Amino acid sequence: MIMPRGSDQLLLPVNPFFIAFTLALACAVTMMPLGRQPAMPDLLAVALVFWNVHQPRRVGVGVSFLFGLLIDVHQGALLGQHALAYTLLGYAAIAVHRRLLWFGVFEQAVQVLPVFAAAHLVSLLVRMLAGGMFPGWWLLAAPVFEALMWPLVTLVLLAPQRRAPDPDQNRPL
Repeated sequence: MIMPRGSDQLLLPVNPFFIAFTLALACAVTMMPLGRQPAMPDLLAVALVFWNVHQPRRVGVGVSFLFGLLIDVHQGALLGQHALAYTLLGYAAIAVHRRLLWFGVFEQAVQVLPVFAAAHLVSLLVRMLAGGMFPGWWLLAAPVFEALMWPLVTLVLLAPQRRAPDPDQNRPL
């Protein structure tokens, strides 16, 4: 098998409990009462896109939809606003995941920026169609912050897979 250019080593299989833990942690951070600031990045969206790209069979569009409903209920938003945005986010991430893995981490951040921007645009359109207020132009900064978080999130979430399963001086992998 030819390895993509962006990966420098073989990765161990991911633990499903680690995926669930990181998604639950990202959801908890998203639910923290930090006030409503339009430029605040959505950590749950970043984690969902990451796992949709790296593990599309384990974290799919259905998981994104369920987390979207959970965020809708928690924030008291129009039911389906975040669910629709996260579902489209998951679909777009799965659609580009093979191409995305060929790039380096910083090039991936540039590639996922339009995906994050589209999710925020969909959420804004649903809010505006329901009669909500326009949150301001600072909303455009949130997808940029999420794309800037991509290299750090990739480094942290791939760290458990990078350690050697059985370190040995005679074995190069």
